[in-house]
Amino acid sequence: MTPLILALLAGAVAGVSLGALGAGGSILTVPALVYLLGFTPAAATTASLVVVVVMSATALVAHARAGNVRWRAGLLFAAAGLLPAAGAGALSARVPAAVLTLLFAAVAALAGLHMLRRRTPRGSGTVSGARAVGTGAGLGAVTGFLGVGGGFLAVPALVTVLAVPMSAAVGTSLLVVGANALVALAGRAYTAVHLDLALLLPFLAAAVLGAWDGRRLAAKVPAGTLRRVFGAVLLAVAVAMGATAVL
Repeated sequence: MTPLILALLAGAVAGVSLGALGAGGSILTVPALVYLLGFTPAAATTASLVVVVVMSATALVAHARAGNVRWRAGLLFAAAGLLPAAGAGALSARVPAAVLTLLFAAVAALAGLHMLRRRTPRGSGTVSGARAVGTGAGLGAVTGFLGVGGGFLAVPALVTVLAVPMSAAVGTSLLVVGANALVALAGRAYTAVHLDLALLLPFLAAAVLGAWDGRRLAAKVPAGTLRRVFGAVLLAVAVAMGATAVL
């Protein structure tokens, strides 16, 4: 199978995940770029930020039209993560590939376990400014360092920390992760990382189209089934990446 076909297929899978679940797209992007398309871990995390920015902006428009974005809460959360995202983004390119891979495997495992859980987060009813800033900063650092959008972290955080209704949490999380990813990408602008645009652009195009298909898939397949399937995939990816880094 040619690299171009692999890029299109992998991008479509990442897009379907994001469209169907509101999370999981970017965290599938990095291993796909590394193991299928031959990107280095540093290049893959940078390329993933490009994917996150474009996909988040595309999906955000649709959610905003539906009235499912809490702009004030999202901007507060995003603002707290901007500086950590920029700093972590600049630091990531200087971290050894094996360490970056192990850390990414740990986050992938966390995402997989989160998707396998059936519980829906509940709002706390109160909003703590300190908790909001701390959680937003942590999410920004994860986004910048590992190149993942963090929707699987942002959605429950918005519900429990900022008391955003679950119906608006996915749309609001797109604002948060998109802003963090854009700043993190700017923080890597001066790092010597080569991106193969001949593979990245087809991947990105397939991901955007896959996100629309994912929305239609979500209407036909039970959400619990989708989450369990993607959760199992993420756990398998985490184990494979961890083993590769150690061996």
